[in-house]
Amino acid sequence: MDNSADSANRPGIGIDFGTSNSAAAIFDGNKVIMVPLEDDHPIMPSATYIDRNYQISTGQKAIQSYIESNTGRKVELSAEYLGEGRTSTGQIGDAGLPEEASSQSFYGQSIIDAGEKGRLFRGVKRLLGDGSVQRLMVFERAFRLVALVTPLLLRIRQAVENCLSSKFEHASQPDHACLGHPVNFEGRNAMHNEVGLQRLSEASGYAGFNQQHFFPEPIAAAISYLFEYPDVTSKIMLAVDFGGGTLDLCVLRHQGEEFKVVATHGIGLGGDHIDQELFRKLLFPMLGKGERWRRKGEDREIETLFPFEEYEDLLLNWAVSYRLNQNQYTTPVMQRINQNDQASVKFRRLYELIKRNYSYLVFQSIKELKASLSRQHHARLDIPEIDVDILLTRDEFESIINEQLEKFTRAIHDTLEMAEISPEQVELVIRTGGSSLIPAVKRILEDLFPDKVIEHDPFTSVAAGLAIAEYRGLGESVFASNYKY
Repeated sequence: MDNSADSANRPGIGIDFGTSNSAAAIFDGNKVIMVPLEDDHPIMPSATYIDRNYQISTGQKAIQSYIESNTGRKVELSAEYLGEGRTSTGQIGDAGLPEEASSQSFYGQSIIDAGEKGRLFRGVKRLLGDGSVQRLMVFERAFRLVALVTPLLLRIRQAVENCLSSKFEHASQPDHACLGHPVNFEGRNAMHNEVGLQRLSEASGYAGFNQQHFFPEPIAAAISYLFEYPDVTSKIMLAVDFGGGTLDLCVLRHQGEEFKVVATHGIGLGGDHIDQELFRKLLFPMLGKGERWRRKGEDREIETLFPFEEYEDLLLNWAVSYRLNQNQYTTPVMQRINQNDQASVKFRRLYELIKRNYSYLVFQSIKELKASLSRQHHARLDIPEIDVDILLTRDEFESIINEQLEKFTRAIHDTLEMAEISPEQVELVIRTGGSSLIPAVKRILEDLFPDKVIEHDPFTSVAAGLAIAEYRGLGESVFASNYKY
């Protein structure tokens, strides 16, 4: 069945709004054109920066603005002003009303960073399916998640419009698009997929994509491969899309130009989770985890483990790690530094990371380490700002992320079980997504499917497949019938 008739007079537009990066593509029925999003480059960081005047920048400019205005800045939190009230003297005045004493200001928990010049948001896609997260604070205003995603999609739409006008005569306005989505959004309730799609749809509408189609990302990656290599013979295919926030998989059965989706599966596992695990294993011990501290009690000196677990969640989420600048966190660290023992240098390192707002810099260094270990057998995690210099081998890296690798392997087997096939029956494996470049991931797939694994455009395959899907008029019904790509 070919549903391309309705879209034959206009190009298909595909948008891959990713956790870490985004891409867009146009398909005219014959060729795929990647849309330049960052100068001439098709890949744009999925980042939004909002300054104190609520001016918004996106992509690489957003990251650069954040780095220039915030990294290394000393963070000073001030009390949050809630309002003013008046107390009574306890006496009744001439008018029969209580006499008022002096006014009193009320303050909330100290979490306002008065010196912060702007907030950077990256990885918001991971929150879209979480119904418990309604808004994120940007200085004194609460922003809905949709409002943080819309500027990115609006920028993509403008880039698509520019590309259409330069490539096609009489191009119409790009008010339509096929948007990718993970098989399963991350979330803490059964409605996470419905919530995630609703929010993505709302943001897309605000950006000007009034005619929307949604399509699972791993199926899009498979379609782009089948289009690029039309001579592929009849296959049972497994598509593995391992990105920044999720691992998405699908099994397709195709013959000639027709295909049918047999099974899909997705879990919350991606590059961000691996980065956090590296932070835990490499840096936590260098910041004081596991060390003891002494302090005065009422009648004796008390010695316990330093309560590092109270810092961990905020350290692992760089966007909110500035909250560690509250007295309840900094005072114990300063007390521990003053013990002047061998471990004091670790807490000095923790103090500098907190006070100088180095969290984003640290995570960027971890990403660079991970990328280097995909190309070579050893690399350095060098962060002079907090006096960190670690030489790590690829074997050590793989040992650290062993739990994530086991989850990856389990997800592959679960997908095959859903499809009711064995690894031997899979004839072709498509590997895509940034995290699929990790050598250990490649090795797992090669061991399971020897000589059957193909790397396919890790950062652009999904966008290309989405554009083809829109042009061909493909929709969720690919699960029920055969379709042409």
